[in-house]
Amino acid sequence: MEDITGAPRCPADTAELRDRVAAFVRDRVVPHEPVLDAGGPEAAAVLRGVQAEAKAEGLWALPLPSELGGQGLPLRSYAHVAEAEGASDHGPAALGSAPLLDTLMLWRYGSPGVRDQYAERLVAGEIRACYAMTEPETPGTDPFLTATRAEPGEHGTWRVSGRKWFTSGASDADLVTVLARTDGEPADREGLSLLLVPTGSPGFRVVRELPVFGAGGQWEIALDEVVVDGDHLIGARGKALAVAGERLQLGRTLRCLRWLGQARRAFDLMRARAVTRTRSRGPLGDLQLVQRHVFESLLALRTTRPLVYEAVARLDAGLDAHVEVGLAKVAAARALQQVADAAIQVYGAAGLGPDTALPALFRTGRAARILDGPDELHITAVARRVLRSP
Repeated sequence: MEDITGAPRCPADTAELRDRVAAFVRDRVVPHEPVLDAGGPEAAAVLRGVQAEAKAEGLWALPLPSELGGQGLPLRSYAHVAEAEGASDHGPAALGSAPLLDTLMLWRYGSPGVRDQYAERLVAGEIRACYAMTEPETPGTDPFLTATRAEPGEHGTWRVSGRKWFTSGASDADLVTVLARTDGEPADREGLSLLLVPTGSPGFRVVRELPVFGAGGQWEIALDEVVVDGDHLIGARGKALAVAGERLQLGRTLRCLRWLGQARRAFDLMRARAVTRTRSRGPLGDLQLVQRHVFESLLALRTTRPLVYEAVARLDAGLDAHVEVGLAKVAAARALQQVADAAIQVYGAAGLGPDTALPALFRTGRAARILDGPDELHITAVARRVLRSP
């Protein structure tokens, strides 16, 4: 049966895998969401158990490089799986896809020592990594103003000092990739580098958690003269933004796919509510205003999906995708917020409480319009590129 939300067709083998992942997320991950959302030791234990189940069922690390123990699913195929996986915020971690960006960055730009020491362990889920770019006193949209510095130390080392925030998963991470200035002064367009910092290093500190609309997972960190081995420089010295740009394009596209999965989840909840919730005069779905919520939400899903999959296609082909990723990111974040909001409206007071995933889905959608670059950044960046085009 054709998917009413307009999901693109995929090969039979990928469709089967997508359906297996969707069932795993629905049956093994979603029931544990309250515990996983709360964090702490109990959440860590539950996550390890779910990860073991994913490994046993052959669903672990689907898009990660096969050379490192992953299954090497190409982006054009993984895109369909990523929607199903992303229906829950915890899906990527449960299925071992979460370290994809860090693994690819180390595999492509890390020194041989870094690759040998960390890459396979990341894929296996033995260690965790996070990524730190933005700073409390620096506009996140202007990396040239980065204040964190890395100074040359003894024996080819670096000494890193600064503060970062909104660093996802920093409290449990074993490694953090830090954007720091190694040359020049803030506002210079050159001189930024990426350094891989083990979080157990003296001088590294988790300052505080930064709840987003009451939900955890984001952290502020401080680095005070942290000594980093010279071979932990990721990419060439002073050329961080080329590596970061590549990472951001893929990362934003993956998040768009996962936001589509969450928007679909909200849409399905809304449909079910409209059909099953009855009043004295019949089901909610008979009301024209409820029908409008359903229509507008379906329109948002159907118009957003092609934009996201166009970005996937260009990235998979190795083509420049700045315009496509910018369009997709704005559209997918808006779609998730819009559909979740409509579903909450149809649910009424029940949509505000703890008995459905709708508050979390809405929170993710609203935060998505700021995190990974605010809407305004992508709108102006895309417009400038279009106006420069011949």
